[in-house]
Amino acid sequence: MTTRNFDIGLTAVAPAIWGSTYLVTTEFLPPGYPITVAMLRALPAGLLLLLLVRQMPKGIWWLRSFLLGALNFSFFQTMLFVSAYRLPGGVAATVGAIQPLIVVVLSRIILGSPIRVLSIVAGVAGMVGVALLVLTPAATLDRVGVAAGLAGAVSMAFGTVLTRHWAPPVSPLTFTAWQLAAGGFLLAPVALIFEPALPPLTAANLMGFAYLGLIGAAFTYLLWFRGLSRLEPSQVSPLGFLSPVVAILLGWGVLDQQLTALQVFGIIVVFVSVWMSQQAQMRRRAAPVRA
Repeated sequence: MTTRNFDIGLTAVAPAIWGSTYLVTTEFLPPGYPITVAMLRALPAGLLLLLLVRQMPKGIWWLRSFLLGALNFSFFQTMLFVSAYRLPGGVAATVGAIQPLIVVVLSRIILGSPIRVLSIVAGVAGMVGVALLVLTPAATLDRVGVAAGLAGAVSMAFGTVLTRHWAPPVSPLTFTAWQLAAGGFLLAPVALIFEPALPPLTAANLMGFAYLGLIGAAFTYLLWFRGLSRLEPSQVSPLGFLSPVVAILLGWGVLDQQLTALQVFGIIVVFVSVWMSQQAQMRRRAAPVRA
């Protein structure tokens, strides 16, 4: 139990750090280059890790690495930014919060994991908590934006479940290197075609890119994939609810943004939903096996 709690806590560090992405992007990076930023977040970090591990994919793992790189990085990031641009941030975050529920269904289909009522309740509670955190009365819907948000959530959910299903025969560090490099390579031509060249970079820009690449990608995805190699996807995915919580707290603590009583209640709901999702898995393991 102690080891599992340690694995959960260490995995939770990843989405907590991802919550700082908005702050770093808005305060340190040039605006208007979402795909380029996503590419520069993944590709340099992936190449650096490849130099470190000095191990390339073999056989079927070339295809799987590029497929998972697309699901977890390239397609997911592109859909995420399309959703963010076409929807108010609160709506985009709430649409994306459906991912843990999709993971529960995909885990049943692909892994044969049972669907537990507590997992569904936890997923719905997490969505409600995120909505309380980020939705505003002025929020409006856009069909393309909503579709992109759902597509991104499905993409990351498939990547999460398939990562567990295929169980790579290498260390989490090597597997992270493969996916980051593959995802970055796939994003490179998209960024070159659809976005202009970056302006001259300042010291602050370079610091922002270094943080997003080394800490926000290489380090966090190492923790994320390590967690997926040890925990059930339906146990890992709800930890992503921690990202908007950290983003809201950083906005309040660093950017002097207002923190309302409703948002505080939303934070409590998110933590309760994460706790319930872990309890659902604990009960599954504790259930007696019937002959």
